[in-house]
Amino acid sequence: MVDSQYILPNDVGISLLDCQGAFRLLSKREKLYAHYLSRASWYGGLVVLLQTSIESPAIYVLLQKLFRAQGPSELGGLAATVGLTPEEYQALLVYAAGVYSNMGNYKSFGDTKFVPNLPQEKLKALVWKSAAYQQKREEVESLWKVCGQLMYSLDDRQKQLGLGAKGISTYFSGNCELKDAELAQKFLDSKGISAYNTRLFKTAGTDDKPLYEVRQASAIMDDDPSKSEQDNKCGVYQFDGATFRVVRGDYSPLMQKVVENLEKAKSHAATPTVTAMLEQYIQSFNTGSIEAHKEGSKHWIKDVGPIVESYIGFIESYRDPYGSRGEFEGFVAVVNKDMSAKFAQLVESAERLLPKLPWPKEFEKDIFLKPDFTSLDVLTFAGSGIPAGINIPNYDDIRQTVGFKNVSLGNVLAVAYSTQKEKLTFLQEEDKDLYIKWRNPSFEVQVGLHELLGHGSGKLFVQDKQGKFNFDSSVVNPETGEMIKSWYNHGETWDSKFSTVASSYEECRAECVGMYLCSNREVLKIFGHDGTDADNVTYVNWLTMVRAGVLGLEFYTPESQKWRQAHMQARFVILRVLLEAGQGFVTVQQTTGADGKPDAVITLDRSKIATVGMAAIKTFLRKLQVYKTTADVESGRALYSSYSEVTDSDPYRFLTLRDTVLLRKEAKKMFVQANTRIEGTLSHECSITELIPNAPAVPPYKCSRC
Repeated sequence: MVDSQYILPNDVGISLLDCQGAFRLLSKREKLYAHYLSRASWYGGLVVLLQTSIESPAIYVLLQKLFRAQGPSELGGLAATVGLTPEEYQALLVYAAGVYSNMGNYKSFGDTKFVPNLPQEKLKALVWKSAAYQQKREEVESLWKVCGQLMYSLDDRQKQLGLGAKGISTYFSGNCELKDAELAQKFLDSKGISAYNTRLFKTAGTDDKPLYEVRQASAIMDDDPSKSEQDNKCGVYQFDGATFRVVRGDYSPLMQKVVENLEKAKSHAATPTVTAMLEQYIQSFNTGSIEAHKEGSKHWIKDVGPIVESYIGFIESYRDPYGSRGEFEGFVAVVNKDMSAKFAQLVESAERLLPKLPWPKEFEKDIFLKPDFTSLDVLTFAGSGIPAGINIPNYDDIRQTVGFKNVSLGNVLAVAYSTQKEKLTFLQEEDKDLYIKWRNPSFEVQVGLHELLGHGSGKLFVQDKQGKFNFDSSVVNPETGEMIKSWYNHGETWDSKFSTVASSYEECRAECVGMYLCSNREVLKIFGHDGTDADNVTYVNWLTMVRAGVLGLEFYTPESQKWRQAHMQARFVILRVLLEAGQGFVTVQQTTGADGKPDAVITLDRSKIATVGMAAIKTFLRKLQVYKTTADVESGRALYSSYSEVTDSDPYRFLTLRDTVLLRKEAKKMFVQANTRIEGTLSHECSITELIPNAPAVPPYKCSRC
């Protein structure tokens, strides 16, 4: 019997991300703009299959062929004839939904593999009986040869994503280890090449003189004559005893599709700023230039308050085991004006709130660059998963000098965190009703603070290539009482310096900022809370974080002593900090449930949040910021690693508690997203007004009506 953590249960929650009302309010031009951005995002999102596992692309194509040839009902009837029970066919549908939802066969939240919950021989029998097989036997057999065994394999290394013996990763060839990733990062830094859109393959050579290939994502192939443009850095280099060959053209067919649809979207751009943004994105995806993407991101930041918001590219580095390479994602969303007004108020309050954070003013940005902060209803979110909020771009130099944007995804918040009382684990009975009532309002506040003042706060001390510092050399480190001794050199970034720990460390810092400020009366009033309601929002926010720290144990792998999810590691670290505060502030008691199985109960003394809790978070948060600001990797890693340890050698027996969490866990919901299309077969040139009556004038279009 397969361990339940590697299957998706047949009753997994499915939620619709409704954006129909918001989309209907768009003008025809805005709808077309959103449509082509969605097409670009969906095509680019297929890159994630190639970034996940060797078998993911083949599984995806096989499922596409099965369901295109026969709908779910017809295929279900066929399944019964080859011996599948209704439960087994349902398991196949759930598995397919999981592959589409996670864009691969590893969970986007936790990086654990999931396998079909039906016998392999029955699935093969259904595939061989299917209309898809009858139509294209050789293609289906070829796909099965690639993925048939791997989709079921739960060898130790294949159970989770990771590097070397700790897991699998297609960001690296299978023969790469941590030392290879470290050497490659040093090489990339030395040449000013960003790792964001690359993969690393060790192709030949010896241990002493290895040969590596760095593949950059681009529509243009390495042998294209246009490779001589100024920002191209393809070529062969010698570095530290190794040979590096930098080439382009990774994911080329998909990048071409992204470019084609961005070109079409450009025809419907609302402003010259948006046009300039898209032109830079097109150059980036054509040539592999991260500098072009950064220029596009600068234009994006300046596009304040658009009705249709989007961002696209190689963005988050959570799933790169080394922490430097970005997973492709693209989103398109429509502004929710009512909630956006609250976030705008929060932005206006930011300059009053930032000085309340527990670090000296020298460690805060010289000028707070007020960002655009909006609440959006998601139309399209292509990638491995959908977050509740985002702070982008992730380029440190842009965030420090140009600015950033925050978005809260309102229709995700509305459905992702709804909870049934009977499924609410690890809370006291008297807390459950309060939790259900205030969970979403408190999370709304936390997301706002996390994104705006968490990710948006804090300065990085940098020495530029001319040797000039962006800080006063006489500044005293509040943790040591001595003058600053470390900083970021030119070309170094937060991700490249803190690498494997960077993502989780930063999420932890942002979560702590949210907790530290969520009791601020000005903040609570912005979101419409005062009096007892405000106190309840603060209490439930802290209680949620403590519970999340316990639930986070699901995402720790004892065999490799590795965390598989950055946010959940961060929340466990916060739990450890609050438990360490003592004085009965937080307790986690392991018990036996009414069903006779192991259980646990969390308590949080709300009367001590303002004293014991705040003091603990204040001290910890200051350390996180100081180590980040000063590029003190050694101290930062030591601190974060110590709180990330999961053992049974302490009174809380976290390894034993992890077993209870796995026993009581509820599967993460999957989202059903909208799709857009232009009605009719487009066949020749015509005016868009003939396709859509009363439409505004736009460039020539193709339409079957003419």
